Amino acid sequence: MKIVLVTDAWAPQVNGVVTTLVELVQQLRQRGHEVLVIEPGDFRTRPCPGYPGIAIAVWPGRRMKALFDQLRPDAVHIATEGPLGWAARRQCLRRGWPFTTAFHTRFPEILHAALRVPVAWGYALLRRFHRPSQAVLVPTDGVLNMLSGRGFRRLRPWTHGVDTRLFTMAPAPHATDLLGALARPVSLYVGRVSYEKNIDAFLSLDVPGSKVVCGVGPLESALQARYPDVHWLGLLSRPELAHVYAAADVFVFPSRHETFGLVMLEAMACGTPVAAYPVDGPLQVVGDSGGGALDDDLQVAWAQALKLPRHQARQRALGFGWDTVAAQFERELVPFSAAAGAGACVRRQGVTQTSSGR
Repeated sequence: MKIVLVTDAWAPQVNGVVTTLVELVQQLRQRGHEVLVIEPGDFRTRPCPGYPGIAIAVWPGRRMKALFDQLRPDAVHIATEGPLGWAARRQCLRRGWPFTTAFHTRFPEILHAALRVPVAWGYALLRRFHRPSQAVLVPTDGVLNMLSGRGFRRLRPWTHGVDTRLFTMAPAPHATDLLGALARPVSLYVGRVSYEKNIDAFLSLDVPGSKVVCGVGPLESALQARYPDVHWLGLLSRPELAHVYAAADVFVFPSRHETFGLVMLEAMACGTPVAAYPVDGPLQVVGDSGGGALDDDLQVAWAQALKLPRHQARQRALGFGWDTVAAQFERELVPFSAAAGAGACVRRQGVTQTSSGR
């Protein structure tokens, strides 16, 4: 099948959405599909306001139309709700092509934290974006239930996976030149240094040893000034990151507004237990598996996680294999004939539905 995947998040951006989509594309190609990625590198871009490390497409409509004319796919998946996502959505609706979408990021909460935009406004816009989608792929049951309560429809569970060959088990935290001789225990945070990540909850923890942050973002300079004793590593390559995960004693995940939290899986795959709040994301990724500890007091969760056997964390991560993730995605795609036009019908799960009536 020729699959077009449209995403506003792609390399050189570094985040969980990009990691998930890059791995998904590789897996689909291994399964025999031709996957064509439409991403910001195909367009004129500018830095995203407030996130200078992220490029967004500028007026992508005409270029998107030309790409759709040229590629003539069998199925379309729109992964993000940015400028490219809206442009692709518009093209699909004009042509009567069915498409699927995904909910990767809780943008309404991010906009509220950064700009005080009411959360309800953000979800109203996203509800409109996803309304014509044949299937909205959602990473956890908690997020699925939240979106259902906000009026989203055609929600489908779609978990994420981790590369357990890259992120390998370390029976005990080991030394790495990337960290040097830090005082133990080493507490690690990996992710965007931005408004929605609640990173202050990690940086302000009163715990012994050393704190390490891997990542960049709009709050980086301000937080470095406030927490000079923290070790700031910036962006690392994936292999370097695997070494840092394996060198840590505890992985701290302070966010309260996540759809999934792929970095928790990466840490657990290396044998590093997770400390987090009992909220969506950690509840589904860690839960009561023994791969980490969840508590409303992050310091309590940290102390409990420090005592957990590393093999339990690894065992939990092994349950998120990419074969299953790719197969789930494949089943939700809606194949169509590019020549069918706006009057085409889509046969899906035993029910015939007009693609333009969604």
